[in-house]
Parts: sequence; C-alpha cells; structure tokens
Amino acid sequence: MSRYLCDLHIHSCLSPCGDDDMTPGNIAGMAVLNGLQIVALTDHNSSKNCPAFFKIAKGYGLIPVAGMELTTAEDVHAVCLFRDLESAMDFDSFVESRRFPIKNKPEIFGKQLITDENDEICGEEEILLINAVNISLDEAHREVIKRDGVCFPAHIDRSANGIISMLGDFPPEPRFTAYELNDIASLEECRSKYPIIVERGLVHVQSSDAHYLTDISEQGFAIELDDEPYSSANVRNRLIDFLLGF
Repeated sequence: MSRYLCDLHIHSCLSPCGDDDMTPGNIAGMAVLNGLQIVALTDHNSSKNCPAFFKIAKGYGLIPVAGMELTTAEDVHAVCLFRDLESAMDFDSFVESRRFPIKNKPEIFGKQLITDENDEICGEEEILLINAVNISLDEAHREVIKRDGVCFPAHIDRSANGIISMLGDFPPEPRFTAYELNDIASLEECRSKYPIIVERGLVHVQSSDAHYLTDISEQGFAIELDDEPYSSANVRNRLIDFLLGF
C-alpha cells in the first residue's frame, strides 16, 4: 500500500468561473509544488481540457484523473471521475448532447477556454457551462457507472448546489458510494445528521474545488492505495475502486 495526496476537484480555464491562469499546465505545476500526486480535472459540464491535462501531467510525474463536475437537472453538483481519458470523453459527448443551447457571455460569466498540451488556446466553448443540464441525478449516476467510473455528490457541506441544500436530505437513491466535503471539519456533523452516510459506509473525500491556482490544496487528502504493479493507469483504477467502496 502507498499513500497518495490527492485533490479530486479542480477547475481549469474552461469553467467560466475559473481563472484564465488555470491552464492545464499551470494546474499540474502548482499541484506538484504543493506535493500532490493525484489530481482530477473537473470542469463544469465538460471534460474538453482533460486531453491536454493528461499529456502535461505525464511530464510532471503527476497522475491525472479525467472528470467533470456535472450540474444535474436538480441543480445538484456531482463529481464524475473515470478510469481513462476515453471514457471521460465519451461521457463528455453524452453531456454535450443534453446541454441547453444558451450561449455564454464571457463579459458576464467569464471565458471558457480550451487549451492544447502547450497551454496554447485552441478553442473556446460557446455554450454556457454553468447551467443545469437535462440529466437527472439518477441518470447521471447510471451513465457514469455504465462507463465504469464513479459519481458522487460534491461539497455536501456547502449551501450552493450541494445535494443536501438542494434536496433537503441525503437521498437513499441513487446508491452513492462516496461523497465530497469542502471542509473536513464538517465530517462529524454530516455523519451525525445524515446517518445513511455511516450506515452505508460511504467513503468521504475532501477536495479544494479550486478555481484559482492559490486554491489548489496545499495539504491534499491522503488515500492509501495498492499500486503494484505500479503504473498511472493502475493507480487510477485503484482510486476508482476505492471510491466505489471496493
């Protein structure tokens, strides 16, 4: 078993609320400076900067995870993580087909920049990414599981788009195996108020939900993983297994 420091919820410059300096290269560099070993790129309703992030992370010796922070039809934020880039991009295509065609207004919401492996801007997403999409929480969970990934509610201890604040409780369905906290200090309160978390043995993680380079976790969240024989792909697989409760 090896100990890995993770940050599994980070936004790039593709998210309109993400700073323009949040390029895949800058994120990878800051993560390494902060001592992290596993980082997930989770932009709002898109994974289009994950291909560049994977290429850049390799040069830094960082283990990248392709993901997305999906805004469901219920306006709940869910972190979706995948074992490989191909599965993430397939999910990206599915989500893109369910987004509402509302154009972004960069002067109001911010730019939505797509970059290449050199951190050069190679495109800009025109459809606003921070709106809810036409995918329910149940369907989102099914579609991620179908692609052998993991889907769990984001920042349940926050009022903005947290599953508890939006639905009034931690629901029995879909059968999540994990949940994310923004502040680890809220762990015991959440476990006390929502016993389903304890009864089902849900895995908790703490992530930064970084939108600026200075937001990226400086301590990380430690996870023990069996990584033999070692490879980035094997570590990602073990991470997803861990979050699925295996």
